[in-house]
Amino acid sequence: MATPEFEDLRYEVDDHIGTITFSRTDKMNAFRAQTMRELLAVLDHVDADDDVRAVVVTGEGRAFCAGADVSGGARAFEPAPTPAEGSARKETPRDGGGILALRIHALRKPVIAAINGASVGMGATMTLPMDVRLASVKARFGFVFVRRGIIPEGCSSWFLPRVVGIGVASEWMLTGRIVEAREALDAGLVRSLHEPEDLLPAAYSLAREISENASPVSAVMTRQLLHRMLTEADPMVAHRAESRGLASRSRSDDAREGVESFLAKRAPAFADRVADIDADIFDD
Repeated sequence: MATPEFEDLRYEVDDHIGTITFSRTDKMNAFRAQTMRELLAVLDHVDADDDVRAVVVTGEGRAFCAGADVSGGARAFEPAPTPAEGSARKETPRDGGGILALRIHALRKPVIAAINGASVGMGATMTLPMDVRLASVKARFGFVFVRRGIIPEGCSSWFLPRVVGIGVASEWMLTGRIVEAREALDAGLVRSLHEPEDLLPAAYSLAREISENASPVSAVMTRQLLHRMLTEADPMVAHRAESRGLASRSRSDDAREGVESFLAKRAPAFADRVADIDADIFDD
């Protein structure tokens, strides 16, 4: 599959790992409408490419993403109009950060954030639905919405308390203060801290551990299970969903390969394709 080219980011694939790099270094990788279009497009490309088994998202220069590009004023915070299909009824415009967060949440490939620098506003909220977050010791986080006269976006009022707990989420969001890397680690926002030169190698090491050992289909289904079960109140829901998934996967070529490669003490060669997954397999 041909690799697309973009203006505000770079996308590369190597050894089954896709890398998305924000590259508006003159604006500290601040987000604008063009960035949104490109990132949504590259996420669609990732999902459609069976060669990609894991994704790393990072930034170039001093920042991961400094949030919305406010050089044009407060209108940068305004949601884009989204008229109702087939209806004249006026719809509340949808927050762009939320659209992005939900797209990352629905991604069919494991995604790792390698947060190299400032991660503020939308630059912080977009990392919350990612599977694992690693950070440079120079990274800083800011859920600064109240300091800009707005409220949290990017579905962060849902994601952040689930990542760090309601007490920490409340403190960070109500003060809007900048959170240093060590505090982010202690709160569980990031998995580990690294010197700047070691950050991407650590992220790629984790991505390779997934891409080289996990069945791509099983990894996708596991990601779906984990995200879906975040809001379920009873483990019976997980039991039913896992039973449906196991009934399918236990008869798959990948299951046979997983056992045979284990017994033969060799690396697995999983052949099942993500594109062939039944999207509704976990539904009642």
